Amino acid sequence: MRIIHIIPNLRKGGAEKLVIDMIRTLSTKKDVEVRLVIFENTIEYPIDSIKDLIAIIPANVQLSLLNKNKYQIAALQEYLESFKPDIIHSHLFKAEIVSRSCTYPKAKWFSHFHDNMSQFENLRSNTFFQKKLLTNYFEKKYLFKRYHINKGTNFVCISKDTYQYALNTIDTYKATLLPNAICLDQYKRTNEIPHDSIRIINIGTFVAKKNQQFFIEIAKALFKKTIDFKIVLLGNGELYESIKNKISENKLDDYFSLPGAVSNVPDYLQNSNIYVHTATIEPFGLVLVEAMAASLPVVTLDGKGNRDLIDEGKNGYMIYEQDAEKFANTIFDLFNNKKLYDSMSAYAYHYSRSFDLNNYIDKLLTTYSNALSL
Repeated sequence: MRIIHIIPNLRKGGAEKLVIDMIRTLSTKKDVEVRLVIFENTIEYPIDSIKDLIAIIPANVQLSLLNKNKYQIAALQEYLESFKPDIIHSHLFKAEIVSRSCTYPKAKWFSHFHDNMSQFENLRSNTFFQKKLLTNYFEKKYLFKRYHINKGTNFVCISKDTYQYALNTIDTYKATLLPNAICLDQYKRTNEIPHDSIRIINIGTFVAKKNQQFFIEIAKALFKKTIDFKIVLLGNGELYESIKNKISENKLDDYFSLPGAVSNVPDYLQNSNIYVHTATIEPFGLVLVEAMAASLPVVTLDGKGNRDLIDEGKNGYMIYEQDAEKFANTIFDLFNNKKLYDSMSAYAYHYSRSFDLNNYIDKLLTTYSNALSL
């Protein structure tokens, strides 16, 4: 089976990390030849083991409502025709637009819903009065025309929430629910952390929807409890400096660590004891699985997609409102009940086992084979 995955770049992000892990694992499978196409030479992950499988092909499409569309796809079209894939699998919306602008109906096409892509929303009564909604509608019409030319597509959805969204917006084509997965052994705990202080960790790009600023309110609430705690926020992004400054303004520097984007995430997880997630929108929450694989119970704000991951009171707690006191009380009570903490830690590790990447790839290959047999 010859497979091409396509994603715009390999910046730090959940979709990009998953794609890299997918390529690594697919490359070990018998009778599988896989390639990864990216449009930009932006790579923020170690890729030495798969470097020879990556093709950097500058490509772009500019759609226009009033003028002619602009296409930079000749090199990508040539690559598809040269590799002769059985499967073409795109990730993120730019890759969706660009890849489908090529013509290769000999392959079975797959489209990955890493989130609820707004461009797929159904037509609404106010669409023609809002530029963004009108643009989304235009792009969706363009894509569905291209799907037809390329003999259809198959949607892969990462959570029940994205799956339901797909069912509501793409009724013409098949959707498959396939929750994300990780290389579990990378995160398995190998050390014992003293249960003497609360060591909180969060991982995510510093953007509005990840909501790291809420940790300042959580820290204030924990401070009132006169308990020793430290909050580590891993990641970088447009709001990094702003949040760092707000921490200083609130005189909380001693309670926070912001190391930036790091390559040794498992080491940080293994030096923590509770994972706290504050994202207001979370299509799935791969970092929650990583934390559980490191035996960390999770306390998380409801982001919809991450509802699939919380077995309430067993591997973590879902909090449905942005209430710092509730977060602080939940964290404090969990940490102070050592028997409960140990039980949830063990269950979190056990729960993470169902998100093994090898099993995920086997299911994906079965999905590919089923499509090829039609």
